[in-house]
Amino acid sequence: MISAQLTLLAQAEPDGGMTRTQQLLADDPLWLVVLKVVALFAVGVVLTLFMINWERKVVGRMQQRPGPNRVGPGGWLQSLADGLKLAFKEDIMPVMADKRVYFIAPIISCIPAFVAFSVIPFGGEVTIFGEQTVLQLVDLPVGVLVVLACSSVGVYGIVLAGWSSGSPYPLLAALRSAAQVISYEIALGLSVVGVVLYAGSLSTADIVASQQQSLWNVILLLPSFVVFVIAMTGETNRAPFDLPEAESELVGGFHTEYTSLKFALFFLAEYVNMVTVSAMATALFLGGGTLPFLNLNGWLEFVVFIVKTFIFLFVFIWLRGTLPRLRYDQFMRLGWKVLVPISLLWILLIFAVRTWRQSGGSTGALLVAVGIGVAVVLIIAFLVPDRRQPEEPVVELASDYPVPPLDLVVPTKSSRPKGRSRRERRTPALSAKESE
Repeated sequence: MISAQLTLLAQAEPDGGMTRTQQLLADDPLWLVVLKVVALFAVGVVLTLFMINWERKVVGRMQQRPGPNRVGPGGWLQSLADGLKLAFKEDIMPVMADKRVYFIAPIISCIPAFVAFSVIPFGGEVTIFGEQTVLQLVDLPVGVLVVLACSSVGVYGIVLAGWSSGSPYPLLAALRSAAQVISYEIALGLSVVGVVLYAGSLSTADIVASQQQSLWNVILLLPSFVVFVIAMTGETNRAPFDLPEAESELVGGFHTEYTSLKFALFFLAEYVNMVTVSAMATALFLGGGTLPFLNLNGWLEFVVFIVKTFIFLFVFIWLRGTLPRLRYDQFMRLGWKVLVPISLLWILLIFAVRTWRQSGGSTGALLVAVGIGVAVVLIIAFLVPDRRQPEEPVVELASDYPVPPLDLVVPTKSSRPKGRSRRERRTPALSAKESE
């Protein structure tokens, strides 16, 4: 098994350890690199404008209302009009804000989202103005880690925005977002481990190429795919995990004090992150732009890749229109007590299966044994409730105004005193001194 993998690796890397994709990208002239950079930026901005309008239309359809229908054909230019409106609105800066950090925070949130685009393999080999290349800006040996790092750095902009606004509600939302990203970044990274083990590389192009010769990873690594989808929803602060922007609790979230283009940059970063993680899920689990049993050229692979990405983007919209927002304790419990343990157990299972295969043992018997053990562990973990000690409710009085005791019991008819008339019971008895 190992010798076969080394043979394929040697065939794929004929020139100094470089793959065919890396050779083509290394030969790109400067004008083609600049063209790709501009195209990636344009794709990010256009998809953001499209996603905002598409989300409003789909959610409106789910709620039986028309949605945007005034600006442009069918209302599809509404998001462009909103962007132009934000560009011409007055830029207000709070008096208590740290001006330098307040200005740079939206930029820090926006730049990593576009940087992560650079390692996404949108398609195969194509010819652009007579130059043969690949629909990818750069193919790094650690491309998966670049995407994870960019998603982690983006939260710095949110934290700095909340801290520099000089207001308690944005600061609280920024702290929520930091804790949220730390929690779900672990589950997101663990869900990618199985993909890297099966592909034998951290390069996104190599991961897509490895799925052309076998089944897609969504079939081979279904638990990793489920964890990745849940974690990427929490990573992007989207419903039902949009706790940093909870309007009922935090007014508007970390960007409450932002206006004009700075506010628009936060929106741009959010939707570009959605596109990035959706494209990453397509590359890691759905074979990129490839289709089974079909040999597509580079441009058709690009179309297939975009269609698959739109499926994930629709899932984001679907979740927002159907699920209510979780409480913060429920959200953190899901990340630490459910997603992380499941990911760790699944990684152990993958290691066991690969070790068993390399040792020449029976895979079926190992899968049955390990599956039963994992099922027993999960059933015990989920069915055994947490032991909670009953605590008496503590009621704090708002003032010193006299109130009835909490254990007050209204007397029933049977508990009334007997032997006295109703008038005597209503009139209190007088003492001997008072009667004189």
